[in-house]
Amino acid sequence: MMIRLSEIEIDSNYLKQYNSILQEEARASVQFEAGVIAIYPLYQKENPTQIRILEIYANREAYEAHLKTPHFQKYKTSTLKMVKFLKLVDMDNIDPQTMGDIFRKIHK
Repeated sequence: MMIRLSEIEIDSNYLKQYNSILQEEARASVQFEAGVIAIYPLYQKENPTQIRILEIYANREAYEAHLKTPHFQKYKTSTLKMVKFLKLVDMDNIDPQTMGDIFRKIHK
């Protein structure tokens, strides 16, 4: 499993447009890519230009395949001018057992 947290700052002039493009990309990734477990975009309530994306992939190969998809390429090229800051942070879970429980609980 590969887990990444994307830390992004968006130019406030493009926030609504960026969020729309991001939402479309996240939905397509989860719907059409078997190796994408989750693409979960979030924003800070007090500062909505601060975006975080929790990305969970089955493995590194699924992540690499994701980068080549048309929907990701569209997202990346159409949002370049909107992004003021981007940091990709590779993460690991402390309790892998609980992750499955979380996803099962969501579907109840």
